[in-house]
Amino acid sequence: MNEFLQQLINGLSLGAIYALIALGYTMVYGVLRFINFAHGDVFMVGAFSAMYAARWMAPHTAAWPQWLSALCVLGAAMLLCALLGILVERLAYKPLRERPRLTVLITAIGVSQLLEYTAQLVFGAAPRGFPSLITTRSIAGLGGLHLSNIQALVLLVSALLLAGLHFIVMRTRMGLAMRAMSLNPTAAMLMGVNNSVVISFTFGLGSALAAAAAVFYASLYQAIDPFMGVMPGMKAFVAAVLGGIGSLPGAMAGGLILGVLETLVVGYSGLLGISPGYRDAVAFVLLILILLFKPSGLFGKLQREKV
Repeated sequence: MNEFLQQLINGLSLGAIYALIALGYTMVYGVLRFINFAHGDVFMVGAFSAMYAARWMAPHTAAWPQWLSALCVLGAAMLLCALLGILVERLAYKPLRERPRLTVLITAIGVSQLLEYTAQLVFGAAPRGFPSLITTRSIAGLGGLHLSNIQALVLLVSALLLAGLHFIVMRTRMGLAMRAMSLNPTAAMLMGVNNSVVISFTFGLGSALAAAAAVFYASLYQAIDPFMGVMPGMKAFVAAVLGGIGSLPGAMAGGLILGVLETLVVGYSGLLGISPGYRDAVAFVLLILILLFKPSGLFGKLQREKV
């Protein structure tokens, strides 16, 4: 039982990261009805932004508590990625709003490649060590379970960010505009909603959450590189589809489920008779199963379109 609970703790901390990335996919899809495949590379930019922000702030925040300096690094990365998300939307996607969705999808793949290879040119292809924002230590009093303070912070801050997102979407005027536009963009515009502002805000908010996920991911694994966003981005997309693309609770649940399943496969690989290297295959097997048996996802609803 202790081993299972340990794997569950590890899976939830990883799943919280997937959930934060998946929320960006599902918000953009809910507003614009297309998948922003460059989202995983915004995640990568967030990790590099946090690394350089930590280095720049280090001399100025040396006397500060670690949690406060880490919070400043997190805020700086989220702000930079929010600006990047808005810039990408304005330059790459806004001119294509009236074009077929396939055109926008191809453009998203192009933006993804542009970000990856620009990062490789600027930062180099070799992996880099991520600075330790908070000294890692184990939390005592959990019996035989191991929970590091980093994992606890990932779970706590992720929960706070998810609660903040829920408040923005459900309790603010901008959130009301986002929900209205997701239902009927034309009717929302006729009622006075500025669709361009709503779309830019959605991209900025989703990119900020991806940056937060990047800081947590880099803090857990201590290494970053220009292609680090490819696999987490794909897994987060699977999590969004699993929960029901366009559903915020679905993206949260899908990320947590995927993280737990992936960790359990690694933890019980010997019992299952497979290699731990198959952990990445879990997401894609899950994607195939969900598309076969419940294409709308766990929280999604089938929508009929008039021809």
